[in-house]
Amino acid sequence: MSSRSGNGTAKALIAARIRQGEEALLDSAVRRHPEFVLALLAEDFVEFGASGKTWNRQQIVDLLAVEEFIQPAMENFECRLIADGVALATYKAVRTDPGTGDRSVSLRSSLWTMESAGWQLRFHQGTPTA
Repeated sequence: MSSRSGNGTAKALIAARIRQGEEALLDSAVRRHPEFVLALLAEDFVEFGASGKTWNRQQIVDLLAVEEFIQPAMENFECRLIADGVALATYKAVRTDPGTGDRSVSLRSSLWTMESAGWQLRFHQGTPTA
């Protein structure tokens, strides 16, 4: 993790918290509970999905509560502080269909901001890749 400000320990703690939030949002048990998802998403949250659709906070909460979901592996996670209270997380999400063995890979980027409730996801984008 790189940063323009702050010490190494603080940056590592922020990166760990952001990673924990990303992993929670990839966990089926968390995704099914709107109260958990709402706690992680900022009120003005927007997602540009790997599907090409744009989602707002309530649409994502509603979708996650009922979707069939294959949990991806998170690879190459990085977190950078880009301003005070603003962090950019990037990683690769790799899903393997348990029935067919087919893999799908997407590049992910997330903008997290420090809010009164703690770190919350404000923007997320998934981009399919080969």
